[in-house]
Amino acid sequence: MAEPPAWAGAADPRTSLARVLRSLADGAMFGERWGEGPVAVVALHGWRRTHGDFAAVLGPGAPGGPLPALAPDLPGFGATPEPPAVWGSAQYAAAVAGVLDGGDGPPAGTGVVVVGHSLGARVAVHLAAQRPELVAALVLTGAPLAPSGRRPSAPPPAFRAARALHRVGIVSDARMEAARQRHGSADYRAARGRMREVLVRIVNERYDEVLAAVHCPVELVWGDDDGDVPLSVAEAIRAAVPEARLTVCHGAGHLTPLTVPAALRAATERALARRP
Repeated sequence: MAEPPAWAGAADPRTSLARVLRSLADGAMFGERWGEGPVAVVALHGWRRTHGDFAAVLGPGAPGGPLPALAPDLPGFGATPEPPAVWGSAQYAAAVAGVLDGGDGPPAGTGVVVVGHSLGARVAVHLAAQRPELVAALVLTGAPLAPSGRRPSAPPPAFRAARALHRVGIVSDARMEAARQRHGSADYRAARGRMREVLVRIVNERYDEVLAAVHCPVELVWGDDDGDVPLSVAEAIRAAVPEARLTVCHGAGHLTPLTVPAALRAATERALARRP
């Protein structure tokens, strides 16, 4: 069983808020529980983010007060240790299912609304496909689940040359890392060790078959100024999932849980109302 971080139950130095983290599934994850009564909502954050992104959507400071929600830090982020292997989003989904099965989920026979942002949305659709009895509805935002239509940029020639020379032992590990830091994305540069491998695996996933297996109601909330996952992706998801409804937030970017929490809260309440 993993030990909670030193600041659990005290002031979180990253937010200056008094928060009490709870151990989930015998320490497999750590997170917060908001509201009263059985868990009705599970919130899954994005890459390099934490459960705290949803505090203004579902927590005590949310419009209308807290909903009965569970917000974990996914493995490798926040207070939760990194996964034991190079996981894809399907393995993250299985871990979340383990938390819900382990006593932190809703009563048996009751599905939850899963709210997923970015990475969390990747995990959420896998969870809905793997364990449909656990997921009554989805709220997805900034979800990279379909091709954006943008042509991916090729690595610069200098990076490709360094990579080829590194493979044959001419370029050292240190010089190769320096090249990655110069040419990689912000997420790639920030990731280390196994989490960098996790990132590479996840960004190369496809979700066509997973989306085809989603049969629950889906609410899409998108910023029309999302520079990471453009609105065209939301429109492609809506076309692929018959039960999907799209809300466009004008002027909003990628970090919708922070910039348009009221829109996400409204979508979550609609999803709760659409539960069987």
